Amino acid sequence: MTRFQPFFALCLILLTFTLSSCELAGDIFKAGAWSAVIGIFLVVLLVGFIIRKMRG
Repeated sequence: MTRFQPFFALCLILLTFTLSSCELAGDIFKAGAWSAVIGIFLVVLLVGFIIRKMRG
């Protein structure tokens, strides 16, 4: 495990310089927003399907 420690440290340093925290947070919120939109759409479709089956 001690042989990999410098490699992990180098990767961590590289990531801190290449990823901006604001950019990362923005990407996470964009993904979350799209997931919420798709989830709400699917729930509305499911509720509509259940209501149609109960009436029919």
